Amino acid sequence: MLYGAYRLLTGIAGFALPPWLDIRAKYGKEDRLRLGERSGQASLPRPQGRLAWFHAASVGECLSILPLVEAVVARDWQVLVTTGTVTSARLMAERLPHPAIHQYAPLDHLPWVRRFLDHWRPDLVLWTESELWPNTLAEIAARKIPAVLINARLSDRAFKGWRRCSGFAREILGAFAHVIAQSDGDKARFVALGARRVDGAGNLKLAAPPLPADQAELDKLKTLFGKRPRWLAASIHPGEEIIAAGVHQALKPNHPGLLTVLVPRHPQKAVEMARVLAAMGLKVSRRSMGENIGAATDIYIGDTMGELGLFYRCCEVVFMGKSLAVGGGQNPAEAAQLGCAVLLGPDMSNFRDLSADLLRQRAAVEVLSAAALAAAVDWLLQDPRARARFAENARAFMAAHADAIAETLAYLAPYLAPYLESAEIR
Repeated sequence: MLYGAYRLLTGIAGFALPPWLDIRAKYGKEDRLRLGERSGQASLPRPQGRLAWFHAASVGECLSILPLVEAVVARDWQVLVTTGTVTSARLMAERLPHPAIHQYAPLDHLPWVRRFLDHWRPDLVLWTESELWPNTLAEIAARKIPAVLINARLSDRAFKGWRRCSGFAREILGAFAHVIAQSDGDKARFVALGARRVDGAGNLKLAAPPLPADQAELDKLKTLFGKRPRWLAASIHPGEEIIAAGVHQALKPNHPGLLTVLVPRHPQKAVEMARVLAAMGLKVSRRSMGENIGAATDIYIGDTMGELGLFYRCCEVVFMGKSLAVGGGQNPAEAAQLGCAVLLGPDMSNFRDLSADLLRQRAAVEVLSAAALAAAVDWLLQDPRARARFAENARAFMAAHADAIAETLAYLAPYLAPYLESAEIR
């Protein structure tokens, strides 16, 4: 009944989707030159041969699947990767291995989904995000296309929501022949929701290569930072810049020359953040504007795309955003992988299992308030031995998860077998 209501509502809403996309394009949230892809109109021909369709949502998920994409291409499959954001599309343009191609994912409006599938005719679907689109998955199942949910996770909030409509959850998850979960906890939650076959292979984000950094830019930034004490608030959301500024003001008297580096989760928020910080009497420089880091600079905002790896390599103490002013948290794996002393706010529910493991291994520190964050930053800036200890523990923890890619590929092997064999799975 719920799926019927969903299909009815998305069908009725179809007439409003084109103007909605136009509005989003006006504000830079859609690529106007490729807007047709959002309605299932392909901008490229389908390549000849077996086609594996990867679907990912966030930039982090896009990065995590790149080793899998390379492995599938090496097995003589054609690869299509779809994402839904302008940011992820730019990233895929830079990082996808040849001959893999990128398209924007169609919105979950049935005629658009059918148009997309009619053109691309995938032989295998590898879904890598936590947002499960009912119309798309129902159409995949109706066409008997083998589908696997990889690197699967369910937050507590999402699990509780799906439990309230368990029949609907079983119907949606029924589109997947196989679910490969990130952790034992995620595995248990998918089993409880009625997924057909569930295995665990670890978190692909923990096995992904370290975030890249341009060496010339890294050398330049380290020169600009010099020997100033510094810390990084990474992937922050509105409101957390005020918390970071408060920490800076509290610690500056005891740490002469202190530099606080902020990287907004959404770079477009930097304009307002800079205005708020300047109103607090702080000297702010923005990287996207090419503004210099002077001796008087209090806050340096890294409001560029794809340079988070640069800042992790320059700052040994890192607070993960979306965990104090707002909740859910951002992925701490990349900072841990690069040997940062990681500070986590009280709400890391989007990465609950990972955060719990980091804390258990003494590879991260939990801070329950702005005052606790200030105290932790103060401690770690003063104690290089403590910083080194957390860095060593973080690297060791990440190294223990390096097999996630190999384990995932082992589970995918039957689906990637020669065409006649894989067709039997359908």
